[in-house]
Amino acid sequence: MAALAAGLAIPATGSAHSRGDGPPALHDAWTLSPWLLLPLLAFAAAYAVGIVRLWRGGHAGRGVSRAEAGACMAGLAAMLLATVWPFDALGEWSLAAHMAQHMLLLAVAPPLLLAARPVAGLAAGLPRSWSTALHRGLRAVQGPVSRSLAAATAANVAVMWGWHLPAALAWALRSEPVHWLMHGSFLVAGLWLWALLWQRLRDDSGGALAGAVAVVVVMMQMGFLGALLTFSGRVLYPVYAGRAPQLGLDPLADQQLAGLVMWVPACLPYLAGALWLLARELRRSGRRPR
Repeated sequence: MAALAAGLAIPATGSAHSRGDGPPALHDAWTLSPWLLLPLLAFAAAYAVGIVRLWRGGHAGRGVSRAEAGACMAGLAAMLLATVWPFDALGEWSLAAHMAQHMLLLAVAPPLLLAARPVAGLAAGLPRSWSTALHRGLRAVQGPVSRSLAAATAANVAVMWGWHLPAALAWALRSEPVHWLMHGSFLVAGLWLWALLWQRLRDDSGGALAGAVAVVVVMMQMGFLGALLTFSGRVLYPVYAGRAPQLGLDPLADQQLAGLVMWVPACLPYLAGALWLLARELRRSGRRPR
């Protein structure tokens, strides 16, 4: 572990991407990017219209249940916390805030948004021609690679380790396009894996055990990286060594908190998913004829 920690400690170079002359206060930690807000608002509006149409006439819960609609609201709230307020702005000054942002995009927002049956809600809320185009687009991307649980698992592990190399993180903090590319890759990887897991949770034809194995693999990698950050005796991210103190944080304590965020709360959705998948597989095995 000491050798791996030494390999991770790559000095940051170049000027840092920052907001103004210092870190924002909590009430001022907003990131109002139209490239993010407009798609989120469009999705929320179309989904809300779809819910109204599905539930009209006193048929609340038809097509999309109340719990699933609530999951959509929770998923959108997680997206806003990660990208609008406060973690995106504070993440440029605190590794712990940055890690919280990544875990929301990878482990929290994707399962909640996919639990909401977004395709059903959007299909009901969009014009008929747009709904048809949505279904065609989804069928077009459903190739062998997109249905591969191994590929989705590898993508999650790759973005987790790749973007948390100090050099990659420093690069993202220097460049706005790379900054959003990093966040987008976390969200896409999370949606990819959780979409396949939700398929296995909703389908009784099998595959739940393979899904549980994939979840455990991702959870173990996340736990290992979190433990590395938590127990390292030195600062592994030089880019935050001069930034965390401006928020009143000790750089090493900030790094340890980032590791705990990844190690404990971020693993809980995966743990819940693994237990659910295992329980489903056990119920399915119990129904097999002897």
